[in-house]
Amino acid sequence: MSIDELTLAGVVRAKADRHDPEPVLTIEGGGKRDDETRSFAQLWRNGQALARGLKSLGLGRGEKFALLMANHVEFVDAMVAAGILDALFVPIDPRTKGDKLAYMLKAAGSVGVIAADYALDNLNGVRGELEDLRWVVAMPTDESDKSLADEPAITPLAEVMDFDGAELPIAIEDPQGAMQLIYTSGTTGDPKGIIMTHARFCGTAAAAGQLFKYTTDDRPYSGLSLTHANAQLVTLAATLILDMHCVLSRRFTKSRLWDITRQYGCTTFTLLGGMTTAVYAEPRRPNDADNPVRFIVSAGMPKAIWEDFEQRFGVRILEFYGAAEGGLVVNPVGVGPVGSVGKVAPILQYKIVDENDNEVAPGESGELLMRHADGSPFVVEYYGKPEASAAKCAGGWLRMGDVLHEDENGWLYFEYRKGGGIRCNGDFVNPAFVEKVIAEQDAVDDVFVYGVTAASGAPGEKDVVAAVVPSNGSLDPQALFRACREKLESNFVPRYIQIMDAIPKTASEKPQERFCVEAFENDKAQVVTEARH
Repeated sequence: MSIDELTLAGVVRAKADRHDPEPVLTIEGGGKRDDETRSFAQLWRNGQALARGLKSLGLGRGEKFALLMANHVEFVDAMVAAGILDALFVPIDPRTKGDKLAYMLKAAGSVGVIAADYALDNLNGVRGELEDLRWVVAMPTDESDKSLADEPAITPLAEVMDFDGAELPIAIEDPQGAMQLIYTSGTTGDPKGIIMTHARFCGTAAAAGQLFKYTTDDRPYSGLSLTHANAQLVTLAATLILDMHCVLSRRFTKSRLWDITRQYGCTTFTLLGGMTTAVYAEPRRPNDADNPVRFIVSAGMPKAIWEDFEQRFGVRILEFYGAAEGGLVVNPVGVGPVGSVGKVAPILQYKIVDENDNEVAPGESGELLMRHADGSPFVVEYYGKPEASAAKCAGGWLRMGDVLHEDENGWLYFEYRKGGGIRCNGDFVNPAFVEKVIAEQDAVDDVFVYGVTAASGAPGEKDVVAAVVPSNGSLDPQALFRACREKLESNFVPRYIQIMDAIPKTASEKPQERFCVEAFENDKAQVVTEARH
């Protein structure tokens, strides 16, 4: 394969001249602003302009700069610019602030930041701690009335863009070199920076596109953040490599999801974990199934609502499983059993092992391990964390950290994250069944079920908590308890209903359990127990 096929900058450069000047990327305006679009030619032109500007700021080969913004076309311009200079971009959720933001910027060694104006307050709050930071470039938006002229030591993006200079060659010499440093979600601790190579970025996107059976007529949509690997690989990169046209929202919006697909003719979109339940919890509408979507790329569709979701919205589910570190499992539309995450992609081999690394029999639970199909060892590099890197790929196998089992036909089923299952009175509670019952109540806007240390003190036991967001500002927790009693076995009925204004989530819309637990412990006034008679 040529370098054009194994680097994002190469893909854009190769297609900039030979494609019609039609958009390949749209950031929809949501009725509040004009849509933002880019063609291949515009991505190359803007990427070149930004690369020349960043080079003038002193950004060199192998250096890292952070992107602190939601989904904007300028985010993708910056990805292309980084490739031209053979620099690394570090995408960070713009909501990040305080110690976490300082940690991520310092741990990466970022020499610069390109930030949307609405993220500047968070950045300024930690800037004094960033010894490596040499420059900050800010992008004005319609979300802030901040005057960049009043911001100290900040350069407006428009002043950095150099549209008149000579074209820079793509400086990448080895596609196996680092493209970006992308952080894990950090749901259970400090996030780790994964070094993603150009070749893995493009190769994974191409493989996903083939396994998902995208066609050039497809128009993928995503509300997920480009600071997360899913939106980058499954939607953006697959679109650029396979010549589609993708539509992104600046941020995920479940209330407008189906209207967006109708307006832009989107034929597929991605849902992760808690997003599925949130969409399912929306009030039913007569036109739910009146949409152009032919399939949903899902990672975490609960078996409890899978078939009802398909029927209600007139779509098919393509389930998949993977991680930013690697690994790909796919259950194609209409092929595998409902509830299965699928079979491992042909480019990989796998095994399921117990705590002693012994393979388990079909039907038995264990951790999923994967490596390359040719038997070569899998390598993951967490930046600045050699011990964590070695542990992640001990023995040459990528250790997913998740407990799964396979049936007699080789279909895999996700059970729970290692250390994260909810065992109540000796039974493992599947949160999806609880979330389905609660999500179907009209008074509920969102729900996330997790476990806290059991009040009984029994080792390994947890009590079930349902964190609930009311749809109209108030709800009757006892009505939720009654609904659960009517439809669930006793061990699945939550011990606590926790009322929240919003479920704290990552950039990939994954509920952040540790923050729910903190609120549970610190705000007992919002925690309700069942009134038993």
